[in-house]
Amino acid sequence: MTLFGLDESVVASLTAGVRPAGTAASADARLADAQHSDGQHSDAHLTDALLSDPSEVFARAAWTTIAEPGDGVAGAVVGLLGAATALRSVVESWPQDRLAGTLTAMVDENEAGDPAGLRPELEQALARWRPRLSSTEVIRSLEQARRTGTALLLPSDPLWPAGVDDLGRHAPLALWWRGRPDALRALRHSIALVGARAATGYGEHVAMEAAAGLVDRGLAIVSGAAYGIDGMAHRSALASHGTTVAFLAGGVDRFYPSGHDALLTRIVEAGAVLSELPCGAPPTKWRFLQRNRLIAASSAATVVLEAGWRSGSLNTAGHAAALGRPLGAVPGPVTSPASAGCHRLLRDYDAICVTTAAEMAELIGVGVDLELDLAGADGRAADGRSRERTSDQVRVFDALSVRAPRVPADIARRSGLSTAAVLGALGTLDFEGSVRERATGWVRVA
Repeated sequence: MTLFGLDESVVASLTAGVRPAGTAASADARLADAQHSDGQHSDAHLTDALLSDPSEVFARAAWTTIAEPGDGVAGAVVGLLGAATALRSVVESWPQDRLAGTLTAMVDENEAGDPAGLRPELEQALARWRPRLSSTEVIRSLEQARRTGTALLLPSDPLWPAGVDDLGRHAPLALWWRGRPDALRALRHSIALVGARAATGYGEHVAMEAAAGLVDRGLAIVSGAAYGIDGMAHRSALASHGTTVAFLAGGVDRFYPSGHDALLTRIVEAGAVLSELPCGAPPTKWRFLQRNRLIAASSAATVVLEAGWRSGSLNTAGHAAALGRPLGAVPGPVTSPASAGCHRLLRDYDAICVTTAAEMAELIGVGVDLELDLAGADGRAADGRSRERTSDQVRVFDALSVRAPRVPADIARRSGLSTAAVLGALGTLDFEGSVRERATGWVRVA
């Protein structure tokens, strides 16, 4: 069997260098967990097991070189056919009708809906993808990743940031990353701090205090490693010995901006740097805008600390609002153009006014006095005092089952809360150890 003209043994050798030991077995572990919980195999878990196959890993890596970030047609085709079959359809130049017919057959088999909406988009998509087909480019990116210690993260992996799946067909097909695994796990309890590149002293001071205060509350900081607010948020988190994650608009082997080379090196050592673009890919304006959706989706909430009227940070805020994530904005002097974007969010986008780290933490249900990082799973603080739950947390806990995993949308329906409120409460309950997230949803801890 060959893929992209390469022998199967060559594919296996190339992909082994970007898959850390034990990663391929992760899907089997999740499948075993699902069997233990309900005694049945699900299509989702069978898909997870498929993604441990070297040909599927290679194909996912190839798709990051072929399709631009956020390509919804690529996401839909790969989701229906699997990355390897989808890649083969492009390499072998399947006619548009054949590809559309195969997609229709797959949808009918899985009862997932009508893909007719893809048909008019396929012609343009194939015209985008075929000129970028290059096995040499894929091999180069895999070899460069191995040399720089870059790994390839797949949607089946336990470390995959589950929040990005809310992007639907526009979710990343894979993520290239460098850093510490525990930083990726921390994304479930993170807040994105974003703002203007041309930050004022006021904005940088707010960013420094916010990042330090959130880290003290056990939360991770997510941002884009740009100059100004982003850079200050990362530096403050590192200075407070916290976890910080940066999403880049180019390959993780070529840090951008170059003036933040030292900062990004420190983030790799203490946190993580991610991108959906392969090693060697340059950042572009379009890719910055697409990168912003990952910052918003991977975080539990987004806070804009300082932004002008047309700041790119408003793009991140727009993604957060569209995804139903809590959105906060820090007000500034009404005479300052650097805060006009924040005031715009407060007036026109229903952002919540936040002025302290405590108020930012409350966006995801982390209260000021919960002492989450010191608490045990028995629901008591470090000094033995019982910790009272908020009404939202009680309602979410009551809506959960010990055996049947439930997704946030189902929990919201059962509890009568918004999905955003449910996600915030789940984060706190997870810190307590009272609930656990499985591959198919959330359950109470017995």
